[in-house]
Amino acid sequence: MHEISRRGLLLGGLAIAGTGALTACSHPPAAAPSAFAKAARLQPLAGQRVVEHRLTAKTTSLDLGGTTVDTWAFGDTAPGPLIRATAGDMLRIRVDNQLPTDTSVHWHGIALRTAADGTPGLTQDPIASGASYLYEFTAPDPGTYFYHPHVGVQLDRGLYAPLIIDDPHEPGDYDLEWIVVLDDWIDGTGRTPDDVLADLTGRSGGSPDSMGGMGMGGMSMGGDPPFGDAGDVTYPHYLINGRVGTAPDVLHGKPGQRVRLRIINAGSDTIFTVALSGHRLTITHADGFPVRPQDAGALYIGMGERYDAIVTLGDGVGALVASPYGKQGQAMALIRTGAGAAPDPAAHPAELDGPILEGADLQPSAASRLSTSKPDSTQMVRLSGQMMPYRWAINGAPYGKNDPLLVSEGDRVRLEIMNMTQMTHPMHIHGHTFALPSGLRKDTVLVKPMASLAVDLQADNPGSWMTHCHNAYHAEAGMMIALNYRT
Repeated sequence: MHEISRRGLLLGGLAIAGTGALTACSHPPAAAPSAFAKAARLQPLAGQRVVEHRLTAKTTSLDLGGTTVDTWAFGDTAPGPLIRATAGDMLRIRVDNQLPTDTSVHWHGIALRTAADGTPGLTQDPIASGASYLYEFTAPDPGTYFYHPHVGVQLDRGLYAPLIIDDPHEPGDYDLEWIVVLDDWIDGTGRTPDDVLADLTGRSGGSPDSMGGMGMGGMSMGGDPPFGDAGDVTYPHYLINGRVGTAPDVLHGKPGQRVRLRIINAGSDTIFTVALSGHRLTITHADGFPVRPQDAGALYIGMGERYDAIVTLGDGVGALVASPYGKQGQAMALIRTGAGAAPDPAAHPAELDGPILEGADLQPSAASRLSTSKPDSTQMVRLSGQMMPYRWAINGAPYGKNDPLLVSEGDRVRLEIMNMTQMTHPMHIHGHTFALPSGLRKDTVLVKPMASLAVDLQADNPGSWMTHCHNAYHAEAGMMIALNYRT
C-alpha cells in the first residue's frame, strides 16, 4: 500500500474498480425507522466510473512490530485498506459493522453530499453492531484524504486508512509514491481510548500519574511556542504505517528518484514534526489542494491535516521521523536506497533542529485560490475549555447545547475563530474547504493558543455539517458545533 510506482498507480485504480462484484448484489439489512430521510440510491452520470469497495470494521489483534495489541480495525491491518479513485468518480462503499457497538465512517476532507458524511445524529443513524451501510458519493476534488469513524473516540483505535483521489490532469513528475500515515497509539496496552476518556471526563483533578495515562493541557497550564500545551494523553507508542520505530516500516527506492510523499496525521491528540534525515522536502499540497512549492527541512502536521511533498532520494539508509510535539518518544520509518546500517530508533535528524514549516504559512497556487469576494455574513466560533473538570465547548456550550451556525446557500461566509485556551486546536469543517487570509485552501487548520483566525468558505454544499476540533478527546468532550444551511 505504501510504495507505489507510477505504473502501479494505474494498475491499482483498475484493481479497485474491479471490486464491484463484491457489493453489486448485496443489500443493506432491514432497519428500524430512521430519524433521517432514506436517500435514494444514486445513479452514475453517463460515462461516470463507479468505484466499489467493502470494509469490515471488526475486533482484531495487530502486531505493531513486536508489540501485539487487541484493537478495532478495518479488516486486520492499521492503517486499513487503501481506497483509491479519480476525481469525478462515484464511490460506493459498503461498511459491515462487526464491532460490539455502533460505528460510522467519515470521509475526511471530501466535499461530498451530506447523506454520506458519516456523522451520526446529524447526517445518518449510526451503523448498529451486526448491520451494514452503503455510502455513495462523488469525489469532486483530487487530493490526499483519509477515512475514520465519527463515533466517540473510535479514531484512537485502529479504525483509519488513506483515501487517495487522483488528478487525471496531473503530469505526475515523480517516480514513486509513498503514503505515510502517522498515529499515536494507546489501545490494547492495558488501556483503551474509552478508558482514557473516562479518566479525563470523570475526575475533577489529579496528576498525570494518578489519572492513568493523562497528560496536562487546556487552560490549566502554559506551554512552549508555537503551539502551547502539547496534548492531554501520554502515549506509549507512536507509529508510521502501523509500525513502531524499533521494527519500522521500510520504504524502498533508488538514489536520484523523485518520490511523492502523501503524509496523513491520523493521530487523536498529537501534533507531529516530520523530517527526513539528510533531505529537503518540497511541499506541494495542503489538505489536497496545490500550493506554491515550498522548500523545508521539517514541517508541523496537526491531527487531521495532510501534506504532500516531493523529495529527491539520496544514497543509503535514512530515517523518516515524526516527532510528537511536546511529548516523549517518536515514530520512525526507514528509507532504504542502498547498503547501510539502520539508524537507531531514537535517531534525531538535524532537520528537526532547524526552521520548521507551519502549514498556515504556505501560499496557495493560482488554481486553488478561493476567488476574492466580500463576506455576506460572519459567524463567531469561540473555542473554550478546561482540564479539571474536563470540558470543551464552542460558543460557550458543548455540542448539543450550543446553537448551530446558520448559513444561506450561495453566501460567502466568514468564520471568526477565537481560541480562548492555552492549547492549539486543529479545527475541521465537514463538506467544505475554507480559505485562510492568504487564500490558502484547507479543511483542517491549527488555531494557536489565545489567537484568532478568520477563514472564509463558500456556502455551496447545502445540508447539516459538523465543525469541530480534531483532537478526538476535545471533540467528544464538547468541542463541536453544527453548521446548518437555512431552508
